[in-house]
Amino acid sequence: MERTLEPEWLDELPPDDPKAVRSRRDLKRLNWWMRHDSLMADALLRYSKGKSLQRVVDLGAGDGTFALGLTRKLVQQHPKVQVTLVDRQPCMGAETRDGFQALGCTVETVAADIFDWLTHAVVPPGTIFIANLFLHHFHEAELCEVFYLASKQVDLFAACEPRRAELSLRMAKLVGLIGCNSVTRHDAVVSVRAGFTKRELSDMWPTEGAWLLQEQRAGLFSHLFVAHRK
Repeated sequence: MERTLEPEWLDELPPDDPKAVRSRRDLKRLNWWMRHDSLMADALLRYSKGKSLQRVVDLGAGDGTFALGLTRKLVQQHPKVQVTLVDRQPCMGAETRDGFQALGCTVETVAADIFDWLTHAVVPPGTIFIANLFLHHFHEAELCEVFYLASKQVDLFAACEPRRAELSLRMAKLVGLIGCNSVTRHDAVVSVRAGFTKRELSDMWPTEGAWLLQEQRAGLFSHLFVAHRK
């Protein structure tokens, strides 16, 4: 399946639009079904074992619920980790903020374009970058720039994305059966067609430096990518 990019409706809607609010609730359910928080947590804990993980930066974080689910799994080995949510239109609710506080973790939101933020951010040691259902929004040249900027800042970058495959596409066309609205039904199909397979993300990661790159199918419908500096 050739990779194609189309606009996703959720990106075009104001955060407080009722259809956008409903679609974000749909995404929570889809993330639960796909187990992205568990898949990414397993990878992060494996590669950060024996190291100090002090700060997690979620690129394209949306409402922060994915980062909260991930943090619940990380705090067992990395207590009081700091979380930064970067998004053009961050929309974290009070319940999510309270969830971070209950874990003893600080959380901040940053409203910024990802390229501007990566260019100008000052990233302290012990920081990792993550992205969940975010990288597939970009063309290859843009992804190369994201990866280049990220590789200058951190030693660990992990992403969970749609897997571009016929099975994923068939299932994306059926999300209405679990009550997803029209926005989610449209965006689910679009996101799979813009997803990744094989070693596509690894091929875009910078060749400078000593990096270990892991890229593989994760679960039934997802694609996991991890870049870890040796």
